[in-house]
Amino acid sequence: MSKPSLWAIPLGGLGEFGMNMMALRSGDEILVIDAGMMFPEDELLGVDIVIPDITYLKQHRTMVRAIVLTHGHEDHIGALPYILRDLNVPIYGTSFTLALVRKRLAEHGLLDSAILHEIAPGGRSKIGAFEVEYIYVTHSTIDCVALAVRTPLGVIIHTGDFKMDPTPIDGLPFDLHAFARYGQEGVLALFSDSTNVERPGYTPSERQVWSRIEELCRAAPRKVLISCFASSIPRIQQVINIAAACGRKIGFVGRSMVDNVEIAHTLGRLHIPDGLVIRPQDLKTFDPQKTVVLVSGSQAEPLSSLSRLSVNNHRLLSVDAKDTVILSARIIPGNEKAIFRMLDHMYRREALVYYDNSGGLLHVSGHASQEEQKLMLNLVRPRYFIPIHGEYRQLFRHAALAHQVGTVSGQIMLLEDGHPIEFTEDAAYRREPVPAGRVCVDSGSLEEIEEVVIRDRKHLSEDGIVVPIIAIDKHTGRMESRPEMVMRGFMPHENGTELLDAARDVIVRTIEQSNSEEKTDWSVIKEKIRVDLKRFLNKQTSKRPLILPVILEV
Repeated sequence: MSKPSLWAIPLGGLGEFGMNMMALRSGDEILVIDAGMMFPEDELLGVDIVIPDITYLKQHRTMVRAIVLTHGHEDHIGALPYILRDLNVPIYGTSFTLALVRKRLAEHGLLDSAILHEIAPGGRSKIGAFEVEYIYVTHSTIDCVALAVRTPLGVIIHTGDFKMDPTPIDGLPFDLHAFARYGQEGVLALFSDSTNVERPGYTPSERQVWSRIEELCRAAPRKVLISCFASSIPRIQQVINIAAACGRKIGFVGRSMVDNVEIAHTLGRLHIPDGLVIRPQDLKTFDPQKTVVLVSGSQAEPLSSLSRLSVNNHRLLSVDAKDTVILSARIIPGNEKAIFRMLDHMYRREALVYYDNSGGLLHVSGHASQEEQKLMLNLVRPRYFIPIHGEYRQLFRHAALAHQVGTVSGQIMLLEDGHPIEFTEDAAYRREPVPAGRVCVDSGSLEEIEEVVIRDRKHLSEDGIVVPIIAIDKHTGRMESRPEMVMRGFMPHENGTELLDAARDVIVRTIEQSNSEEKTDWSVIKEKIRVDLKRFLNKQTSKRPLILPVILEV
């Protein structure tokens, strides 16, 4: 008989930030952990979001038992509306996480067919061959859990995103005891968050932003506008408490901010004193010296409320001279240009703008720094250690940190997306890669964008397009007039008169040199024109515009 084995298959989140997804396979049963998305890099033109390639899961769809979610951030739940169309399996998550999932699925018309199971931190679920315990961890949002997955070969611990906050805003502490209990029992493998491995020391507690934000609110001569991540319920709770302490009312602006506040308040996870909230329609007329407004759009997304406020294009609110604007969020790499452009607009409006931690903490991370990661390794003492959630340099440095701590009794293994590990009773083995990668999702579409489409968009953005329009008699194959040329993004029309005339001559010559059969076969003549014109324009300009010949039958 074959010996039992357990496969861990990362499908996203190793080698990039976002798109977190991992599959555990025991026998003919698969458990999926998280289903995240990521936002596209600049070169992915016209792409809205990027999700993991789930070809492996579709190939084994009868084995997939469930998707278990660690928390409700988009990089852990954002791919669900797209994945559930192919794999409508049960989803397990905490109450706040599932509330966010319900909203996403309702927007995509999938809520009625979804199978959602609410779980509580400290609880357990039996899912096929797996038994999952949900361990409460602190992070930048609420209702976050790590997973202790009991398998036929031993316990796998997946930390999800975490930091060890000793003074969380909601009073629910990081469950150190559960990790220590599993460490004493024996853990087969630890998969742990690597995001902040480059930061020494401990990540500050969420409470440490209180003093700086309160100081700015008390000193503010007029209204205070604060922007943070809309999912950061602990930060939102602090701002509400600070507004009350400063004798100010609070308003909420931006769809994601309003939605998340309503969800958390309905679940009893956000406490707002009676009479403290200003209705959105009253914000413009309310006393600015008594106002604090939480606004979404901390990353300067083009149509976000904060971006529109900065250019005075918001129907509910404006930024005026001496208003205080506080950016209580980290600047995500890649967003710097847009954020600083937005802040420039705020400065032009003579606002008092605060956006970094130089004068005191305005933002703290939700991820563990080096000392917390060392503590996790000391508590769990796994046989195998696999860093997850980060670019390759972070995974590498987390592996080096584990070597330094010295509590891993077996191997420390560096993986990338699609590279599985097989655990057996005796050892762990790297196996042949499985299909994995990125699927690009376009605006308004649920279909994957082919690589050739991205390539064409890049081509258009760099060298433009040339459309030759030729009127040809469909019976004789003779041109009725000289070709017309339409150009966009190639070169200014007034600068290219001689070039255009020469390009027309190339087209005329191509048609004249074609035989009668080619002249009446539009697909052939179009390709001949495209090839000849491409060669000519590249020789003359060193550019390679996209050439789309159009033939008009007359």
